[in-house]
Amino acid sequence: MAGEMFDFEKIFAENPCGVFATQDGDGVKTRVFQYLFTDRMRVYFCTGAAKDVYKQMTTNPNVSFCTWAPNFAPVVSVDGKATFVEDMALKKRILDENPAIKGIYRSEDNPEFKVFYVAVEEVRTFSFAEGPKAYKP
Repeated sequence: MAGEMFDFEKIFAENPCGVFATQDGDGVKTRVFQYLFTDRMRVYFCTGAAKDVYKQMTTNPNVSFCTWAPNFAPVVSVDGKATFVEDMALKKRILDENPAIKGIYRSEDNPEFKVFYVAVEEVRTFSFAEGPKAYKP
C-alpha cells in the first residue's frame, strides 16, 4: 500500500535511538543506533571504520532503521541504501551537536569517523490503531 509520505522526521527527532539492521553474509544483524538528522530524504548516522557495521554496509549497502514513539504509536522504519560521505563541514556539525560522539572521535579529520546517510526508498509505519502502512518518496 502506498500513500502520501509520512513525516518520519518528527518521530526520529523525538526518539533518536532505535534499531539499525544490516546484511551480514546470508544473515541480518541488528544493533542500537542513534539517528542524527535528516536532510531531504537522506537520514544521517555515523559509525567507526573498525566496526563490523561499517564493513557490512560497504559490502551490502541495503539497511533499515526503526524507532518508535513511547506508546508505540507509531513504530517507524526507513529502508534504503547507505552512502558514506567525506564532508568535513558535515562531520564538524555532527561533532559540535553531539558531545558524546565528539568524545569518541574527537576531530572531523579522524580517519575512524565515518558519516553516512540512508537514501530513503521506503518508510513503513505500524500502530495497533492503523496497522501496517508503507510510503514511497
